[in-house]
Amino acid sequence: MATKSEYRVSNGGNPFTVIDNNGNFRPSGVFGNTYFVDYRNGADTNNGLSKSNSFKTLSAAYAACTSNNNDLIYIDGDSTVTETAMITWAKNRITVIGVGGYGHYGQAAKVSVGVTAAATDIATMQVSGVRNTFIGVKFMNSNTVAEALYGVAEGGEFTTYVNCEFYKSTDLDETAASEFLHNGDSTKFYDCTFGSTANIIATGKIRPNVLVTATLSGKKCRDTYFQNCLFLSKAGGTAHCAIYGANATDVERMFVLKGCQFFNNPLSAATPAIGVSFGAAQTEGAVIIDPACYSVDFSVLGETGVGVYTLAPDSPTYATAGLSVEA
Repeated sequence: MATKSEYRVSNGGNPFTVIDNNGNFRPSGVFGNTYFVDYRNGADTNNGLSKSNSFKTLSAAYAACTSNNNDLIYIDGDSTVTETAMITWAKNRITVIGVGGYGHYGQAAKVSVGVTAAATDIATMQVSGVRNTFIGVKFMNSNTVAEALYGVAEGGEFTTYVNCEFYKSTDLDETAASEFLHNGDSTKFYDCTFGSTANIIATGKIRPNVLVTATLSGKKCRDTYFQNCLFLSKAGGTAHCAIYGANATDVERMFVLKGCQFFNNPLSAATPAIGVSFGAAQTEGAVIIDPACYSVDFSVLGETGVGVYTLAPDSPTYATAGLSVEA
C-alpha cells in the first residue's frame, strides 16, 4: 500500500507530491512548506505542519517560514489571533490565507495585537519584505501605547492584499494615526476595506484611513494600485480625509484608485471637506481616481491643485466630480 508521500503527479517527468507526510493536500502549483495557525487549539511549541500540530500565533508561523521559499500559511478563522508584539515581516515570498469567510469585510481570520509597552510596536504588522501576499485576513489594532498609530505599516515591495480589512479602533483623535500606513513600493490592493462606519473620528483631526506620509526610514509610497476597495469613516468634523499625505514628495510615480468607494456615515456629525488630500502639491507623482470611483457624504472627492486627477464624464464641474447624488 502506498504511503501518503507516494501520492504524486507527474509534470514532464518531475513528480510533485499531492499529499505530504503530514496528510496535507499539496497541489503541484504550490512550492515551499505549508504551516497552520489555530489560536484556540494550537501551540507555538508545535511544528505547525499540520492542523493537529498548528501554531497558536501568526508570528510563530512567520518565524518558521524560509524567505524566498514560497511558503504558505493558513489561519483558522475560529478565533482572533492575538499577538503580544508587532510582527516584523521582513522575509520574502510568503502567502497568508485566512480560512472561514471572505469579502470586503467580515473575515473570520483576524489578527490583532494586545496592549503593549514597547515603542517599537507601531502597528499590528510592519512589512518590509518582497512579494508577500495576504488573502482574507482582518488586521486589527487597539494598542494604546503612544507609538502604536497604525493597523498595518507597509514598507515592502510588491506586497499584495486581497479581501483584507484594516481596522484601528484607537487614536481616533490623532492626525498622524491611520488604519494603514502606506510607504510601500508597487503595493496592490484588491477588494479591501479600510476603516469603520462606527468609530467617530475627532473633530479637527485628519486621521485618514490610509496615510501615505513618508514615515518609515528609507521608504516611500510608489506605483500603488487600489481596485474595488472601501474607505469607511464616521467623521466628527470636516478635517477628516480618507487618503492623506503631508508632504510634496509622499507619492512617487502613480497612485491609482480604480472602482473604489468612499463612504462617510451619513449619521456623522459632519461632512468631510475632501476625500483624497495632501498637505502640499505632489512633485514626484500623481493620484488617479477613475470614473468608477464614487463618494457618499464627502464634499469633494479629490482636492484640486495637489496632483489628484479625476474624470467623471457626467460631471463637467470639478467640485462635483465623483460625487454620488441622492435620488
